[in-house]
Amino acid sequence: MAEFIINAEVKTETATVEVTLSPQRPLALGRHTFRLVVVDDAGNQSIPDDVVVIVADTEAPTAVLNAPRSVSLGQSFMLDGTRSFDLGGGQVTTYLWTYLGQG
Repeated sequence: MAEFIINAEVKTETATVEVTLSPQRPLALGRHTFRLVVVDDAGNQSIPDDVVVIVADTEAPTAVLNAPRSVSLGQSFMLDGTRSFDLGGGQVTTYLWTYLGQG
């Protein structure tokens, strides 16, 4: 078990770790990125691997948007919202898409 603080490494000698939360210190609704770097017995570090964990609302639906990480100039591409869900038992019936510009 480990209490994670933003941008502070948690060092373990095991390949798994529990993210310890409490009602007093929950993760906020939305996306949270966690990073793993591994080190071998010679001290060599891996490149980082990141994963996004979605903390979902139990009443409102949660949007999950998938898209390619890169596309060629002038190439069309698909946005995919099929992994969106409603933990409260409802059904997602409408998707509202917005382009927010270059970021």
